[in-house]
Amino acid sequence: MFDIHKIKMLFRKIFTPVTIMLVPHSKTEPFNVKVPFIGIFSALVLCCFGIAYLFSIAVSAVEYYKMKNDLSYYSRQFNELNGTISSLKKAEGDFKKLFSLGSKEKVLEHADTLDSGSIDMEDLKKKIMQTKESVGEIKEYLHVHRDIYVSTPKGYPVHGNVSSPFGMREHPTTGRDDFHSGIDLSIPPGTPVRATADGIVTYSGWHGGSGNLVSLEHGHGFSTFYAHNRSTVVSVGQKVRRGDVLGYSGSTGNSTGPHVHYEIWQDGRALNPVGFQKGRA
Repeated sequence: MFDIHKIKMLFRKIFTPVTIMLVPHSKTEPFNVKVPFIGIFSALVLCCFGIAYLFSIAVSAVEYYKMKNDLSYYSRQFNELNGTISSLKKAEGDFKKLFSLGSKEKVLEHADTLDSGSIDMEDLKKKIMQTKESVGEIKEYLHVHRDIYVSTPKGYPVHGNVSSPFGMREHPTTGRDDFHSGIDLSIPPGTPVRATADGIVTYSGWHGGSGNLVSLEHGHGFSTFYAHNRSTVVSVGQKVRRGDVLGYSGSTGNSTGPHVHYEIWQDGRALNPVGFQKGRA
C-alpha cells in the first residue's frame, strides 16, 4: 500500500518555493523571485541535456569538416593525376605521328617538331610515384573509414517502443534502484531481431537472467548484446552484416513481457543506444 502521508510530504518538498534574490548594480532596490524547487531542478536537467546535445553536434561538425578537408586534399591529388595523364596522352600522340612517317630518315628530320618542353621524364617519374602513393593513401583512408562505418552500431535491432531507458531505474522484478546498461524495446513475440552493425557472433544461447542471448563483436572496440529472445538463429564464429536476423523476440530469462534488451559497449564502457539511433559519423 502507498503511504499517503509520505507522498504528500514528497509533493510538498518538490513544490516548496525557493527565493532567488536579484541585486542590480544600479541604485534600484533588489527584488525577489519565488520559484518552486521542481522548476529549478527541471531547468538544470534541461540545461544539462541541452549542453550534451550541443556537444554531440559540435563533435559531429568537427568530424564532418575533417573529412571534407581530407576529401579536398585527395581531390587535388586526382587533379594532378589527370594533368599527368593528359601530358602522357599528348606525348603518345606526338610520337605516333612521328613514327608513322615510315623511315628512320624522316623520323630524324621531323624530330624537332616535338614539343621538347612538354616531357621531363625524371619529373614524370616523380609524379607517377606521388600519384601511386596518393592513390594508396586514398584507398587506405576509404578502407579505414568504411571499417569504422560498418563496425559502428546504427539504429535499433527492432522497431519498438523504449519501455525502459538507459541509466538508473527501479528494477522491474526486484524493485531496487540499479543501473540499466541498455534499453528495453517492447515488441510482439516472434519479431525478427537484427544486427545493428557488421560483426562476428561471440555468444548465442541461454545466459541465465538474459534468457536467449546473442552477443556480437564489431571491431574498433564495439560490442552489442541482444537479450530475452524466444530463439536464436546464429552460431558462435558466424559473420553477420547489419540487418541480418540474429533471432526472434520473446520473454525468456528475467523478463516481465516480450521485449528486446539491447546494449552497446565500446572499450569496456556501456553507451546509451539512443545516441546511435540514426548512426554516428
